[in-house]
Amino acid sequence: MFEERQSFINYLRFEKRYSPHTLTAYQNDLEQFRTFLIANYGHTELKLITHFHIRGWLAGMKEDKQTARTINRKISSLNSYYKYLLRLGFTDKNPVRMLHAQRLPERLPVYLKESESEHLLRDVAFDPGFKGLTDRLICELFYATGMRRNELQQLRETDIEWSLGQVRILGKGNKERLVPVSSALLDTFRDYLAEKHKLEQYDNTYFFNLQNGAPLYAGYIYRIVTKYLGQSTTLKKKSPHVLRHTFATHLLNNGANIQAIKDLLGHSSLAATQVYTHNNIDKLKEIHRQNHPRG
Repeated sequence: MFEERQSFINYLRFEKRYSPHTLTAYQNDLEQFRTFLIANYGHTELKLITHFHIRGWLAGMKEDKQTARTINRKISSLNSYYKYLLRLGFTDKNPVRMLHAQRLPERLPVYLKESESEHLLRDVAFDPGFKGLTDRLICELFYATGMRRNELQQLRETDIEWSLGQVRILGKGNKERLVPVSSALLDTFRDYLAEKHKLEQYDNTYFFNLQNGAPLYAGYIYRIVTKYLGQSTTLKKKSPHVLRHTFATHLLNNGANIQAIKDLLGHSSLAATQVYTHNNIDKLKEIHRQNHPRG
């Protein structure tokens, strides 16, 4: 069953353009299922595997106290692999379809207050020189566009559409979207590129560079955002995704259409975006409580 595993990972990497983090997760999930089959059934023959085998794998994870979100991701990994095998004609069935995803506890997006985002970009002291310029622009771009960490990491100089005032973002599934940016942010882009091109060496493909001229890497982005959010908010969760949530929530709170927010975030369905309406409802309830005579 697992002979095509590497070609599947290559397909996800080069055609679907999944992030390195996601690719590692898929590889680990498939290897764990292979190990489970060998340990419990002594084989990995594709034609012999049914949904009962997969259900046994999932049951073991439940006993090990794996979260519903983790189990669902593993179901998704295996389902994607079966779809790939079906497309290539290696199998004529997908037993994963007979299983149901685990019910997830409702998790509302964590986001900054508008005063906190203002403090981050107006008052926080970033490091001097090119490093500080890079770090500040990373935070500002997350908040201004709502892009994902991998999307920012892969951003190219040619993705800035100067005359139209927008950024082209290559998202999940190789889907492009355009996000407008302010003229002030375009000026910041120009200043950044001018400083970058003064470095002794730099990468002319990717927009962001480190001080040594190398492109950004995921760990650096996460560490920088965590560091500066720590100076701006008391939220426990501090990550690039918090700024993505902040982008969407502030748009919604200020009257943006939910469909427009969906398109700006690059969500494939409106259901993924509607989670932000819960925060909006909480805000309306608070306004009602404070201002209505019988609130």
